[in-house]
Amino acid sequence: MAGPMGRMMAGGGPETRSIDFKVSGRRLLARFKPERLTLYAMLCCVVVSVGLNVAGPKILGEATDLVFAGIIGRQMPAGASKEEVLAGMRERGEGQVADMLRSTDFTPGEGIDFTAVGHVLLFAVGVFLVAGLLMAVATRLVNRTVNRTMFRMREDVQTKMSRLPLSYFDKRQRGEVLSRATNDIDNIGQTLQQSMGQLINSLLTIIGVLAMMFWVSWLLALVALVTVPLSFVVATRVGKRSQPHFVQQWRSTGKLNAHIEEMYTGHTLVKVFGRQDESAAQFAEQNEALYEAGFKAQFNSGVMQPLMMFVSNLNYVLVAVVGGLRVATGSLSIGDVQAFIQYSRQFSMPLTQVASMANLVQSGVASAERIFELLDAEEQEADPVPSAKPEELRGRVALEHVSFRYDPDKPLIDDLSLKVEPGHTVAIVGPTGAGKTTLVNLLMRFYEVSGGRITLDGVDISTMSRDDLRAGIGMVLQDTWLFGGTIAENIAYGAAREVTPGEIEEAARAAHADRFIRTLPEGYDTVIDDEGSGVSAGEKQLITIARAFLSDPVILVLDEATSSVDTRTEVLIQKAMAKLAHGRTSFVIAHRLSTIRDADTILVMENGSIVEQGTHTDLLEADGAYARLYKAQFAQAVAEVD
Repeated sequence: MAGPMGRMMAGGGPETRSIDFKVSGRRLLARFKPERLTLYAMLCCVVVSVGLNVAGPKILGEATDLVFAGIIGRQMPAGASKEEVLAGMRERGEGQVADMLRSTDFTPGEGIDFTAVGHVLLFAVGVFLVAGLLMAVATRLVNRTVNRTMFRMREDVQTKMSRLPLSYFDKRQRGEVLSRATNDIDNIGQTLQQSMGQLINSLLTIIGVLAMMFWVSWLLALVALVTVPLSFVVATRVGKRSQPHFVQQWRSTGKLNAHIEEMYTGHTLVKVFGRQDESAAQFAEQNEALYEAGFKAQFNSGVMQPLMMFVSNLNYVLVAVVGGLRVATGSLSIGDVQAFIQYSRQFSMPLTQVASMANLVQSGVASAERIFELLDAEEQEADPVPSAKPEELRGRVALEHVSFRYDPDKPLIDDLSLKVEPGHTVAIVGPTGAGKTTLVNLLMRFYEVSGGRITLDGVDISTMSRDDLRAGIGMVLQDTWLFGGTIAENIAYGAAREVTPGEIEEAARAAHADRFIRTLPEGYDTVIDDEGSGVSAGEKQLITIARAFLSDPVILVLDEATSSVDTRTEVLIQKAMAKLAHGRTSFVIAHRLSTIRDADTILVMENGSIVEQGTHTDLLEADGAYARLYKAQFAQAVAEVD
């Protein structure tokens, strides 16, 4: 726990800078460019829908005017004109009532025209129905656009990960990287689904309603606009306070996911070393950090809606008071005031919606920033075009004055030269940290050399494509990797072509895995998960070795490949390896020197340099570094046997 796991849980690194909301927001919107035709269609639907919805209150206002005119007209004497009735009211001292009725289009002696009212209401229903249908179409188009964009973003992230160098993943927690590829993209998708169409609808509604308000009454429109600066100040202040908390929320989510992933994959070791309490304490600490960030983000952004509702109600009161005064003076009809109050609500509601969506948008842009940071990460050096390739792949490997360092200030390998002939087996031994695995990583081009060059059959591997280079190399690592699927599928993973069940079984027999596989309930069709549940550590290693057999490589790399098998199986594997290595170049990294006695050449590495090389017998006779390692492992065992 204090080693690699402890270092991984430290986190840090690239997560310290804050979000640039405008830049990230523009980059996110730019990803919708391939969907512009769909967006144009969606925009047309929204524009027409909003236009019809905005016209609705004015139409309903006409129905109200018809009803009010009928009520007033029925109370007036028949046979007189409207002007005569109003003049008579002024003569009787009812001038204020006459002024109020001046804007009402009534006919004295006639009641409510229900036919006309019915036509207006039917027209209003048709308008709202068409508006609703168009909005449903727009919503479907938004869903289609967002899902396609997220599909492409996932593809971009997957493609980017395949182009990232191994050093990127070495410096980051797996769970944190996975959180970006899953949680952050899902959060962006949900944010866009919930806010994109609604945001466009709200903005267009604000514009349309504002135009109708000025058409009905410019004075009331100006009164309604008094509260807009206040709304803007509220939205800006709250947004600035909540944005940093949303950034921290998703950072904390990534760290918590990384911790959970590490603790789950290493749960056996956590229990063995009694670290459950420490693990739980770390989880509680990170969970608390996520709670605090999430609470502050939601609380600060949640304050937005009640504040905006207060501003909306203030707007409503102002419009109602001023509108009532305008009706009293006869400047507006009852229907126009009713329509205007509805417009006031329609104007305030989208403002409130836009403000309340700020938390969603901020959260989505915070996730987008993390995705863009991944997409902007420095990629591994591109393959040369055109790439070189050996005329015949035989397996001659040469390292010419190779230098390498992970840290520019800390040299690891310096001026290393080595030649390996085809079909030879080269064993690499030395203490931990000597550079054994690094040497193999350089051969595979997981890392690029800092100086010198490595050639394969006379061709500099830096001029080859990585696919061509790695196609001829089979690799078996100390840490086994299996995926969820059948044992046959796991073995077949090593082949770049379709293989037959017979070839899979032949590879398993060569790796001495056939016997134990046939004892399983379903044999080669036995399904295992990515943890390899149901098979032992040694059996998992045999499966990965069978996978390497099936790849039929020219160069074979074994990094402590037999460390998890018993002594008898190890002897069998060594015999199989000798058979497999015939005509192939083999690199064997080993700590157990018993596994490399028959190697053609043994390299002894210390501090990134080859301090000795030769056969097993020659190195023992030289009584140097190799002899010291050998005696340290076997002197006591030999004494006990003697």
